[in-house]
Amino acid sequence: MTASIADNLRVVRDRIAEAAIAAGRAPDSVTLVAVSKTKPVAAVLEALAAGQTVFGENRVQEADSKFPALRADHRFDLHIIGGLQTNKARDAVRLGDVIETLDRPKLADAIAAAMAKEGRQPRLLIEVNTGDEAQKSGVSRADADGFINDCKSRFGGRLIGLMCVPPHDQDPRPHFNWLANRAAKHGLATLSMGMSADFEIAIACGATWVRVGSAIFGSR
Repeated sequence: MTASIADNLRVVRDRIAEAAIAAGRAPDSVTLVAVSKTKPVAAVLEALAAGQTVFGENRVQEADSKFPALRADHRFDLHIIGGLQTNKARDAVRLGDVIETLDRPKLADAIAAAMAKEGRQPRLLIEVNTGDEAQKSGVSRADADGFINDCKSRFGGRLIGLMCVPPHDQDPRPHFNWLANRAAKHGLATLSMGMSADFEIAIACGATWVRVGSAIFGSR
């Protein structure tokens, strides 16, 4: 029998708590972002019924098709976690409580303009391409410090942390540690790192948010 989403959530939450305790941290020091991309509204509703209140979507269009109608009856935070085109910035600001993928000056311009037009100020994370992979979004390691400083000046307290997706064929630890050190250098408290395959490693390296999809909702 296939485990239910509620069962999967229980297992993942237990694993998160155990990893946090093993790292000498409080069990509630890590927030679970349930990544519901490609999954139907019914799956989101099942997760909501099981007490999950933080969700992540990669595509703005998909987020728009699922989450606005749920806000009337449910309280949750929605994170935009996929690479973001500038022409989707206004939709991301309108929909998201958090945008995790700020990664270039033109997108910062678009988000700032969207905040003014929409009258919403979602919290922001800068995505760093820690592996400097050509096919991935994220500011490069070399440009990270300058971009972080620029965004801190521009967005103030709305910029709360950093995010990364390490190369899938490498040990993620050096990438997670690099991001944690960079966040500490800039006084940013939030670290979004770790997914279904490596979130326990990420927690050991200091993650405060982990983005888990398949371990909760099943394979895509």
